[in-house]
Amino acid sequence: MDFIEQIRWRPEIGDPSLMGWLTVVAYGLAAVTAFAAAWRSSPAPAPSRGTRTMWLLVATLLCLLCVNKQLDLQSLLTDIGRVFAWRQGWYEERREYQKGFVLGVLALSMVLSVSLFLRYRQFWLKHFLLSFGLAFLLTFIVIRAISFHHFDEVLKHSISGVKMNWFLELSGIGLVWLAAAIDCYKSKSPSTASHQSP
Repeated sequence: MDFIEQIRWRPEIGDPSLMGWLTVVAYGLAAVTAFAAAWRSSPAPAPSRGTRTMWLLVATLLCLLCVNKQLDLQSLLTDIGRVFAWRQGWYEERREYQKGFVLGVLALSMVLSVSLFLRYRQFWLKHFLLSFGLAFLLTFIVIRAISFHHFDEVLKHSISGVKMNWFLELSGIGLVWLAAAIDCYKSKSPSTASHQSP
């Protein structure tokens, strides 16, 4: 119980601003569209079943990012690590452990990404816009989480009242949504396909 009391993070809205909620809505819309793309690809023959799997993974990822946008769960993870480091007596050396943890997460993410690309290569080559959008969005999120000083300065910069932080994140979400919307448009529902068949 004492361990929990030392954690500063609280389950509350992290960004109650208009742009914060707009970003949440954007994540939600992109997730719903990705689920729709997965549903439309469900009757595909065996060689194309990877399409549904990939769209479901994309939709799940977007749902997690949608929830995390306001709950800021990475701060909870940081707090747990801080308290654990203090109790174990290596709080002063925590920076080195943080670097190792970040590098480990990046390496694991890279291995997972390469594995998914190799296993579902046809899907990713066919969905270049989705590949680019996800790479753009996830790179932005990772760099922001690591908090590089120079990158933080760029994010604070605004053009005509629009922060680069908002612009970059919404651009990445928009690319993923557009890729899902295009896939939904190109895919034919079972009812449409049956009506067009001779």
